[in-house]
Amino acid sequence: MEGLRPGPMDADYAAAVADAEAWVVERAGEVVGFVVLVAEPDGMLLDNVAVLPSHHGLGVGRSLLELAERRARAAGQTRIRLFTHVTMVENQRLYERTGWVETHRTTERGFTRVFYDKRLTAQQ
Repeated sequence: MEGLRPGPMDADYAAAVADAEAWVVERAGEVVGFVVLVAEPDGMLLDNVAVLPSHHGLGVGRSLLELAERRARAAGQTRIRLFTHVTMVENQRLYERTGWVETHRTTERGFTRVFYDKRLTAQQ
């Protein structure tokens, strides 16, 4: 739906830091990426991951995904999940290249989202 603000633009990041796990990647004193993880009863939710456009293609996003998986395993989780907007096709390609499996698509609050799941083993 055109004209809707992406959800992450209105997220309460102070609450995310207080209530979830939030990690940042810093280069030369500048935050260039971050990830927010939320523990759930049946796995870990990768609630948000973002990288500055100037740092796309440099491995920051992949590193954040790997960190999310390590943190989920450290918390004893065997599953991690995420969702993204249907238009974020570059992100979807990265998820699929790194072992994430699309589970479904749905429209919520005017946003068409693609849902992914990744099963984790202890030694991945």
